Amino acid sequence: MSLEVDVAFAPRALAVRCEVAAGEVLAVLGPNGAGKSTLLALLAGLLRPTAGRVVLDGRVLADDRTRVPPHRRGVGLLAQDPLLFPHLSVEDNVAFGPRSAGASRRRARARAAGLLAEVGAAGFAARRPHELSGGQAQRVALARALAAEPRLLLLDEPLAALDVTAAPEVRQVLRRVLRGGDRTAVLVTHDPLDALALADRVVVLDAGRVVERGAVQDVLTTPRSAFGARLAGLVLLPGTLTADGLRADDGTAVSGRVHGAAGERGVALFSPSAVAVHAADPGGSPRNRWPAHVVDVSPRGDVVRVRARAAVGEVLADVTVAAAAELDLTPGATVHLAVKATAVQVHPTR
Repeated sequence: MSLEVDVAFAPRALAVRCEVAAGEVLAVLGPNGAGKSTLLALLAGLLRPTAGRVVLDGRVLADDRTRVPPHRRGVGLLAQDPLLFPHLSVEDNVAFGPRSAGASRRRARARAAGLLAEVGAAGFAARRPHELSGGQAQRVALARALAAEPRLLLLDEPLAALDVTAAPEVRQVLRRVLRGGDRTAVLVTHDPLDALALADRVVVLDAGRVVERGAVQDVLTTPRSAFGARLAGLVLLPGTLTADGLRADDGTAVSGRVHGAAGERGVALFSPSAVAVHAADPGGSPRNRWPAHVVDVSPRGDVVRVRARAAVGEVLADVTVAAAAELDLTPGATVHLAVKATAVQVHPTR
């Protein structure tokens, strides 16, 4: 079942257009306040768009004349909190959806048993929710969301509340369920690992708008947005493509390998490990050299991550602990950054 979305929600300045093919999983990424949860609420029917429409498998769920209520949409929702009914057993929680749709008790329980086995929770059928761990409860919540046979599954940060042990286990369950059942789903997450493991494509939202879209691997390896670059651990400088690089928005020339036509809007991307930090202008071969002020210094395993503000924009650099001590890298210090042109990739934005 395919999903077509072209909606605006004025109270939160949201305007999103996207499509999800039948059997596809779309990951929605973005910073806090970008509009991810608002988008899910519009799809679920908890909010009504102020303009546009939502169409699922050819059926209009919402437009300027139509608003199908949440319980009639054929949409399942799995949130951070499992929200299991505390007074019901695990089996009865999962059977609730089929029973509400008119299935007999026997058929509903058979459906529940099959789904609990599918998510690896068959052994918990007789338990009450308070007897489950966080990971177990989320498996049961997934089974309950699937029990009503939704045409579309909405996943709202389903792993965010789980500990470091439970999250990988539930992620594997989600992967098996989504891939094995050829289910259409929209996944909201902050974790790029969730997108890599579960999704086919990614949409990046920022300030209520789609700023990037594409295959998961493309977005996480060659991002076109600031948020995508942060996810990938890269430095991103926006500007206009030139024959040999990019002219940043402040007018600074950035040299690099160009993958587009001069005059297009684009971004220069490079790894923090490619940035050399010096006390004075090093001169020499690097074509990209910028004076900067240190904003922040933080340890990251075997290196120190330096965040510095240059005229060209914010630049991250990874240096050794010894180099950080020798350069006396503290907030407010003046440094000179150097990046070889061969380490910079310049791409048009899409």
